Amino acid sequence: MLHPELERSLLILPEDKPVILLTRHSLRETTQDPNGVPGYDLPLTPEGVALAESWGGRLPRPVSAFHSSPVGRCVDTALAMARGAGIAEPEVKTTFLLVEPGCYVQDIRRVGPLFLKLGPLAFANHHISTPQEGLLSPQEGAARLIRHLHEHQSEPGELTVHVTHDTILAAFIYHLLGRDELRDEDWPWMMEGAWLWFDDEQLHWIWRGQPGSRALDLYL
Repeated sequence: MLHPELERSLLILPEDKPVILLTRHSLRETTQDPNGVPGYDLPLTPEGVALAESWGGRLPRPVSAFHSSPVGRCVDTALAMARGAGIAEPEVKTTFLLVEPGCYVQDIRRVGPLFLKLGPLAFANHHISTPQEGLLSPQEGAARLIRHLHEHQSEPGELTVHVTHDTILAAFIYHLLGRDELRDEDWPWMMEGAWLWFDDEQLHWIWRGQPGSRALDLYL
């Protein structure tokens, strides 16, 4: 199921702006890793495909583009959403910025072993609190992602969808919220996303029904 606030937030999106949905992929098979680190090879479940198709069919405005992590479950989420939205021949543009740990990584050889050791939630809390060689700060990583989102906006009244992983979405949205610690209940659900849009001076978002904004000159 979708997070209950995700669809309710549609009611407060601006009608005159290009809107972005930055979303975690849909339901996938369960990882066997003791630290909860899912391999890139874990696919969507049939229920995950159906959920993405159903959600794509309920999006209230035309989708102009799909962007995705190149990991299969993210691409398949985008394709299923496109089918649900009635898009006959969807193109999914992949970018390594959306792969975990993605836009925050400068040197995967230094960062990867720590991620595998700690697992997603502990890694996210470490990232928030401790500078790590090979890893951009939450502010710097968010700036990379914001530039990507800003450069790939649609037309007013349309939607772009960017499919990513829990670690990217959590690091991004909780940086914007100014959080210094994450708990289990903060972690993004499968198929949960943040709604975002820009004006001339600010980035705006809605996360779990709560709106917020930050000055763009902090990032661009």
